[in-house]
Amino acid sequence: MKIGLDARAAIWYRGTGIGTYTYQLVKNLYAIDKANQYRFFLPSDISDKLNHTKEKVFQSIDFNKDSFWEEICIPPQIGQEKVDIYHVPQNGIGLPRAKRCLYISTVHDLIPYIYPETTSSGYLKIFLNELHRVMEQSDMILTVSHYSKQEIKRFFNLPDEKIRVIYGAAEDIYKPIEKHKAKKFIKQKYGINSPYLLYVGGLSYRKNVKALILAFWDIQKDINEDYKLVIVGKRNRSFNHLVKITETLNLQDRVIFTGLVPVLHLPFLYNAAELFVYPSLYEGFGLPPLEAMACGTPVITSNTSSIPEVTGDAGVLINPYDELSLATSIEKLINNQNQLVQMSKEGLKQARNYSWASSAQQTLEVYEKLYKTNHMISQH
Repeated sequence: MKIGLDARAAIWYRGTGIGTYTYQLVKNLYAIDKANQYRFFLPSDISDKLNHTKEKVFQSIDFNKDSFWEEICIPPQIGQEKVDIYHVPQNGIGLPRAKRCLYISTVHDLIPYIYPETTSSGYLKIFLNELHRVMEQSDMILTVSHYSKQEIKRFFNLPDEKIRVIYGAAEDIYKPIEKHKAKKFIKQKYGINSPYLLYVGGLSYRKNVKALILAFWDIQKDINEDYKLVIVGKRNRSFNHLVKITETLNLQDRVIFTGLVPVLHLPFLYNAAELFVYPSLYEGFGLPPLEAMACGTPVITSNTSSIPEVTGDAGVLINPYDELSLATSIEKLINNQNQLVQMSKEGLKQARNYSWASSAQQTLEVYEKLYKTNHMISQH
């Protein structure tokens, strides 16, 4: 069996959930599967950014913004390479209309349907125009949580057997680091020398960062130490609004916006934090709480969407629409060292339930079952 995979997101969106998913799928499928052949398709201008092997695995394609990846570039490649299954990991966006083999799409979430105001107009248009076709043309839909599966069924009325849930995981770089070593690194790189609460993720309305800033302001009088709030995420159109809120609350010296940081800095940021807080309103999976847990950092997060499914009982779950509940939970935890220690242990245990090797193995099983079933049907 020859498997083709659109690997663009592994480079383009590295540091996001979809980017991590694609990167780790490419890495782990190749590592565990020696029976099948792979072609990981990449535009030529980024094809050297994934580790190449001696075998012809990464397929470099001449592509620019004036080309049509899924209509002009990919169909001939699928035919020439005799690909049996073609997998598009980024919500099916980029699935060719011409069908020359079996198609699989990974649909992570339905954010453009639930929170259209939080997505760019370009992506929203593509998503809304393309997703119905993607659902129809795909022979199998993969998704990353049972919550997302139910959402997909609700919006697209697909049969249960056409959707398979395969969880993601924290990458191997997320693991405990000695606290003093992590704090030394963060002091050197970011000039932070105080205990801090940490948030990692986007800054859009859906991520509910405003509520976190307000909750942090609310507990100032009840905090014994000079805590900071460190917010890690790409500075988008919401950034200036969040900065204005910190200035209005006179928190500009206590709230630190790092902007986007190198992926290899994140394990140190997680490990040096006293507490990770993630009050997101909606997630298809929600990797950051799991990354924090894998580092042994206690987590407060939301009781909505897929998040409780991922974190289990290892984190403190709050109603993200209730700012008082968020503030109270933060205050109680940072003043209770025993509970923080216990949560660290529980988080590490929970994170061990997930691995990218397991995710890749389950994905491979889907490939093989789909191929075998289709082959049997075609013989009759």
